[in-house]
Amino acid sequence: MGNFTFEEMNLLCIYNTGSRTGLIEALTEMRGELSPEETELRELTDSALGKLQAMSDAEFAELELFPDFDE
Repeated sequence: MGNFTFEEMNLLCIYNTGSRTGLIEALTEMRGELSPEETELRELTDSALGKLQAMSDAEFAELELFPDFDE
């Protein structure tokens, strides 16, 4: 289900709106604000968006979107 990386999970936690579609919208909006030099964040966002779009709302509800500051 998703197989999100640590970095992707942190990105999801930051932009989480409480719903899968809301999170997709928030990430898409943020992506539009990135400068051309921010390629790493753009690639990370694209990867996370692809995984979010491929999953169901039920799968999204099972995600624990709490930042893990211990890693």
